[in-house]
Amino acid sequence: MKRKSTQKSSHVVAWLNKAEWDQVLEYLYSKDCALQKYALQRLSAWKARFVNSTPVAVESTAELVRCQVLDASGKLDTDELILLYGMALVRFVNLITERRQKIVSIPLRRLASQMNIPEWVVNLRHEITHGKLPTLYWCRKGCKFVLDWLHQEYWSRQLGSTLAEPWDSDSVGEEEEDLEVEDDFTDRHRKREIYRKARDLLLSYKKEQFQVLDELHKEDKVKKLWPSPSSDLEWIVMQIKDFETESREALLDVLLGDGFLVPTLEQLEILDIEPSDSSDTSIPCIPRLFLQFWLPLLRVLNSHMFIQTMTEKLFLQLQLCSETSEHRTFYISGWISEILSCNNRAGKTVKGLTPSQRKMRNKFQMFVNPVRLQWKKLLSLCLDAPCVATPHLLQQILTDMDKPLPHDTQQKLLHLCCIYTQRSGSCPSPDTEQQEQPVYTLETLHKRAVKESPHVVTHNSNTMSQAIPKDPVTVPEIKEDLQEHLSLEVIAERAMALKGSPWQICTDNVKWKNYPLGKVPGQSDDPGCLMVDSFSTISVLDQLLDIDKTAPHSTYTSESGLNHAVTDGPLWTHSDLSKLKAGLQLF
Repeated sequence: MKRKSTQKSSHVVAWLNKAEWDQVLEYLYSKDCALQKYALQRLSAWKARFVNSTPVAVESTAELVRCQVLDASGKLDTDELILLYGMALVRFVNLITERRQKIVSIPLRRLASQMNIPEWVVNLRHEITHGKLPTLYWCRKGCKFVLDWLHQEYWSRQLGSTLAEPWDSDSVGEEEEDLEVEDDFTDRHRKREIYRKARDLLLSYKKEQFQVLDELHKEDKVKKLWPSPSSDLEWIVMQIKDFETESREALLDVLLGDGFLVPTLEQLEILDIEPSDSSDTSIPCIPRLFLQFWLPLLRVLNSHMFIQTMTEKLFLQLQLCSETSEHRTFYISGWISEILSCNNRAGKTVKGLTPSQRKMRNKFQMFVNPVRLQWKKLLSLCLDAPCVATPHLLQQILTDMDKPLPHDTQQKLLHLCCIYTQRSGSCPSPDTEQQEQPVYTLETLHKRAVKESPHVVTHNSNTMSQAIPKDPVTVPEIKEDLQEHLSLEVIAERAMALKGSPWQICTDNVKWKNYPLGKVPGQSDDPGCLMVDSFSTISVLDQLLDIDKTAPHSTYTSESGLNHAVTDGPLWTHSDLSKLKAGLQLF
């Protein structure tokens, strides 16, 4: 290992003095292309003096500024500019991160994150190198961000120093980085070996269980109970048990991955489990055959710490499941529900069961004795991972808590959870259905309207004679779906208001939410349908007017040979208005 020197080594720089440095920095980041060109010429001189030791930040800045100058000149088309920007951005990411690649290869995203470079810049570099070229907008945006990053991380840091610190050279912190990288490499290598061993053990378990499944297929006993574990399987399970005491976190990380507790589609096909069984995730349930597949292992790994840690990790995994990964959400939430159900049944005896029924019940029991879980922590994790199955899981936690919350608090949590996940039908509240509940959603309002509509009609039946007018009004025939929402009094009132009008009450059960404002069912999307086929024009003066209504309301008096209007009357005479109307045309 190298030992850090106590004396600071001297460096040769390419600039004349601090004044030249300040000038070049100011010109590089100016908006004047002429000044930027002059700064690029000075950088070319610096590169000639540096030979092969030009700082990466200086070289990357020069390439990106040159792109901006050529872009502003207007001499290059869009494709040429994209290629120019792309080469500069690719070189920046590669050169900046290459200096940190020491003994072992580290992913670019991790290195970029350590250097405060956002992931979208690395993704932009990946698209330019391996995928479809990005648009010019993203190239310009990436160039602007990288220049700001270089100004903050390199150029600004040199202002307060002797301007001789090679920020990105191999000599800066090389000894410390070597020590850190070596330690980091050793730690990562150890973790990689632990994860590899955990995966090998679980793969051995799966292989042994699939061999048992093949024998069941041959004997046509797949629908029957899974046989007792073989000696080979017990030996594998004991190895996993010993490994779990040393590396519980690694074992759980592998166990909760795809292909293990979350089966792949190929595994479901082998187990003869329909993927459609997991379509309804509101009440998750692990298929019985898949549960039997993993029960021999889970029965051995039934310590308090393992169950608690596994449940916490399952909730954390549930947070990472997106809305599109319904398959993973179903099995993750299913295992949580299975653990909580087994813990609720553990240690309890059910009377009236036959020996065969009792044997069947114990066959699917994950552990015999109940586990004292940290319920408040699980409750918090459950609320932090909302999904369609959260109301069901929340109900299980609230029921099994050793120190239950107040009943009112439980009901409020359940209702808020159902509203958030839009699963109001999955919240059981038998003792509150009789009470008046607040309206939170349109669905709740609709249910209340359906409940109250018969009462409204009965209540208003005595006053219908007063509400219906004496004149005969044709009340349109209302369909059954619409009649649930409108009382007879309202229908009669609307019919009376529209009497003598070409409009009428719509009796069709139309879902108006599917039509935008101003559009009716059956209307064409072509705006030409609103145009009138034929029309004629008439003059405003040809209309029949009421002389009394159009007469001026002011009086005029003659005084000193001049006519003037009273201040509260109109300033225009009737003849003036007639002249204005003469030029108007009506369709």
